[in-house]
Amino acid sequence: MNTLIAITGLGIFCLLFEILNLRKAIVPITIIGLLGVLALNYYEFGTTASYYNNMITVSKFSTAFSSLFIILTIFLVALSHNFYENHPTKISDFIAIKIFLLAGGVAMVSFGNLAMFFLGIEILSIALYVLAASDRLNLKSNEAGMKYFLMGSFASGIILFGICLIYGAMGSFDVAEIHESSLSAELPIWFPIGMILMIIGMLFKVAAVPFHFWAPDVYEGSPALTTALMSTLAKVIAIATLYKLIEGLNLIPSLDNQELLGTFENIVVFVSIASMTVGNIMALRQVNVKRMLAFSGISHAGFMLMTLLSISSSAGVLLYYTAAYALAGIASFSVILYVCKNQDNEDITNFHGLGKTNPLLAAILTGSLLSMAGIPIFSGFFAKLFLFNQTIQAGYIALVIVAVINSIISVGYYFKLILAMYSKEPNEERTGKPFLIYAVAVISITLNIVLGLFPSLVLDLLK
Repeated sequence: MNTLIAITGLGIFCLLFEILNLRKAIVPITIIGLLGVLALNYYEFGTTASYYNNMITVSKFSTAFSSLFIILTIFLVALSHNFYENHPTKISDFIAIKIFLLAGGVAMVSFGNLAMFFLGIEILSIALYVLAASDRLNLKSNEAGMKYFLMGSFASGIILFGICLIYGAMGSFDVAEIHESSLSAELPIWFPIGMILMIIGMLFKVAAVPFHFWAPDVYEGSPALTTALMSTLAKVIAIATLYKLIEGLNLIPSLDNQELLGTFENIVVFVSIASMTVGNIMALRQVNVKRMLAFSGISHAGFMLMTLLSISSSAGVLLYYTAAYALAGIASFSVILYVCKNQDNEDITNFHGLGKTNPLLAAILTGSLLSMAGIPIFSGFFAKLFLFNQTIQAGYIALVIVAVINSIISVGYYFKLILAMYSKEPNEERTGKPFLIYAVAVISITLNIVLGLFPSLVLDLLK
């Protein structure tokens, strides 16, 4: 709870920088503030508490994922310095929106009441709508913001309708009370229907098939830094919230009817396979790097959904996978921001010869792509290894075989970008070495490798 209050206070503080005309100091001071919030969150780790009539609950799950969200936000704020240098009068607004988005994300993994859950979703969603359309003179950005707003509004409406049905079935918004009531022998039919509607809405937020159609267009049209945020922070928040929602409301144990339980598991398997397959096949055809990473994110959503099949024991694996994926995403987008700055698009041709003109950034982008593909020694390999092992133990060998095949397919489009960096002649000589972009890229890929060498640093957090 203290973490949530501190994040909200930091967001309000960021808005004051515009009034005080201290725009140049906003990035370093915000980073220092977020480091303080991270320390506060670490201090709370391991404690269990509830606040405001159980509206907010603190647990190992919430503090572990909140820490990941804060770390990702620190990287995104650091990248803002160079990205918004042509809009100095707006930087305080953009950073404040990112901080409020973080507050919504923390609320989404700390909710003890469905009202707080929905409030967190709306805080997150509204911030993303604004950021997607923030390049107001760019028609693609305007289109991305409108598409995301319309589709996101429908998804929020579906989630809200599901919450209403669950309230009608259980007579309460409190997650603990709903969990206890779900242990009874008979449940009203509105409960599973309400849960299905909420899951559908969250699958939209995760960008899983068949609710993925918005992602490529929105990712391509949004400003590159917003795309980085959607691809990493927003996706991690959504998948962690979906996991907490199903576990907290006790959906799987409440489906005591084996036919209902089997139907739920079959749906998860279908969505997981469809997301992996559609994402990877469509990514093979892309020439725009942001669209390619959008389909890559859809594929990774399919992998992460596999944790729902062993939900009682997979929280640590989900945390590790999301950390590995998000750190690789931050590293890759750091390079994309550097390479595609002052360019009209983010096509692969912009990366031709990067290995010759900037070997360090080319190596970092290569490492991040190899991590996403699941190549050792990067943490992406071990994330898939632990995920596959757990899924096999749960009895879904066929699903793991499909996932392995999809991992092999993904190598094709990742290496397409890698080959462009090392086998093509450079289009132009790039000047300047922005410190913060280099720092974020180096630190994020280093953390990715460290997690690959020492996976217990994350896996043991939720034991």
